[in-house]
Amino acid sequence: MASRIITSRHVFDGTHDRSYPAAVVIEGDIISAVVPPQEMDAYIAKDTLVEDFEDAFICAGLHDAHQHVFHSALYPSARAMEYCGASEADCAQHMYDFAKDQPYGSWALSHGWRDMLWDPAIPPTRLSLDALFPNRPVAMYSGDSHTLWLNTCGLKRLGIDENTQPPAGGSFDRDEEGRLTGVLREGAGMYYIARVLESLSKEELRQIFLDWTHELNRRGITSVDDMGLSAIPGCDAVLDEVWRDLEASGELTVRGHLFPTLPLDGDLDRIEKLQAELTGPMLRAPGVKQFFDGVSSAHTAWLLEPYENPRFPDDHGHPAIPPAQMRDIVLGAAKEGIAVRIHTIGDAAVHEGVSIFEEAADKYGQPHQGRFCLEHIENLERDDVDRMAAAKIVASVQPQHVVIDITQPARDLGEERASFMWPFKTYLKSGVDMAFGTDSPCVPCDPTAILADAVTRQDASGAPMGGWLPEERVTAAEALRAATLGGAVAVGRQDELGTLEPGKFADLIVIDKNPLSCPPQELHQAQVLACYVGGNKVYETA
Repeated sequence: MASRIITSRHVFDGTHDRSYPAAVVIEGDIISAVVPPQEMDAYIAKDTLVEDFEDAFICAGLHDAHQHVFHSALYPSARAMEYCGASEADCAQHMYDFAKDQPYGSWALSHGWRDMLWDPAIPPTRLSLDALFPNRPVAMYSGDSHTLWLNTCGLKRLGIDENTQPPAGGSFDRDEEGRLTGVLREGAGMYYIARVLESLSKEELRQIFLDWTHELNRRGITSVDDMGLSAIPGCDAVLDEVWRDLEASGELTVRGHLFPTLPLDGDLDRIEKLQAELTGPMLRAPGVKQFFDGVSSAHTAWLLEPYENPRFPDDHGHPAIPPAQMRDIVLGAAKEGIAVRIHTIGDAAVHEGVSIFEEAADKYGQPHQGRFCLEHIENLERDDVDRMAAAKIVASVQPQHVVIDITQPARDLGEERASFMWPFKTYLKSGVDMAFGTDSPCVPCDPTAILADAVTRQDASGAPMGGWLPEERVTAAEALRAATLGGAVAVGRQDELGTLEPGKFADLIVIDKNPLSCPPQELHQAQVLACYVGGNKVYETA
């Protein structure tokens, strides 16, 4: 008999494009039946808990298919600040005001600055921070999480001087006289921010993680793909330990799927150990992640043709690592059945990534857990969409990226390339499986914005009128599937998660608005009323 029955007049099981009156019958942590409400009495025992949500909307729990969990958890915490700012001076002053209440001698930490949105739109330097922080280290991570801004004290704390060479795939900005500016890009920023965060204690990390998992439940997220922090084994091992500690204590209320960064030497020891150890229902390690390029706004995305507004002759970005090296490490992982997810934003990175995955699938078949995924995929050639479908490559994409700045693609890529960007509808028509995520903290962890942005291709204010590239809008039902079942497909758990069907885990959420019928812009105001993981209520409104 049922341990819990949850019913509503609007249940979306994910197998149809509509919702309908239904009762979701749960036995333990599994859905045992989804039946018309008038049939639920047959499943009720003396101890069965019945909850009727009337006109609220019920669907499978949301699966954030791309999140940097530790960064997302850190910056809303008391130890760091989230701030974009209007200028370099504004960001520096805001950091100074915030840091007054931080522990003496600790790093002053922030995330969110975007110089392309500043006035003037120029990169910062350490000088503005040095004026306010002459003796305290400061680390300010950019909003796109690809650039780190340090003061002189921070550079010294990390052992960086004028003779230090940047890590592979990264660079140090220098002024006209060749001196360090304090700005570290791509692989350099990612490497050194991990070094900064090593200063946090295990107790701090655990509480930061635990608080964030509860916040994810509040936002309707029941599963998350953690796209790692760095390739520094010591730092990442600490984060792995925190995940495992929460699982062992029974406090983990989000199904975590770990994707550590694949070392450039192709060493698989860490991921093989994680896969052998993490086999339970709450914590898995389906595969690894690697970077092929950067971001187009910084001209570090790798393009087939030069940027529309080149900063130097033949400016078309560059691969983060040589394509031959990427091929070798991906094929090495694929040979062992390990899934790989590659950060690809420019059309050259996407094209080469598809070719590598085609070869991997042809030689070794699909991974043991999950699928090969391309992450972000902002602009690409149309022919590569059909190639992705044939090779069963998942498009792991983030609808919130579409509306960060709709003028940027044409400015950097030109009108022709900007006419085919984030082609969600084209993916579905071509048979490409699509998984939605947030890429938090690069954008806010706001699952209802994922749905709204995918359906409207407009920001919260309703701009632009009619949506940007409106032919690539998807329906609410399609968006919901990409935000639930799509993530399950990416990690190889579509038989356990992603829809409300008998035999699957009872992960579901209750929302106060029906995405299938409400005006799409109203999704920005939608509220999660309750969240269940494995049949247990892990969040409900007051």
